[in-house]
Amino acid sequence: MTKSDLIASLSLKQIHLMQSDVELAVKLVLEQVGLALSLGERVEIRGFGSFALHSRPARIGRNPKSGASVHIPAKRVPHFKPGKEMRERVNKSIDSVTLKS
Repeated sequence: MTKSDLIASLSLKQIHLMQSDVELAVKLVLEQVGLALSLGERVEIRGFGSFALHSRPARIGRNPKSGASVHIPAKRVPHFKPGKEMRERVNKSIDSVTLKS
């Protein structure tokens, strides 16, 4: 599902809201999550999951084309951990698909 698909789906479910309002709400939520992560904060959405930063240390890698050693600097990468309710919902849907097959 893309951001556009999400906005369209939410607009259909919330018919009392204009699509532009739904689009703005989705945009603001995603911006806030990105801003919090850029400031090194953790974002937790109960029932959905949490976003945090993981640190990757500097290392020596290889250029796949030439085989030469390349220094890769340390970096911080965003990480998503699904919440318990999300995991259960996904596993339940997988189980129901497996039973139908």
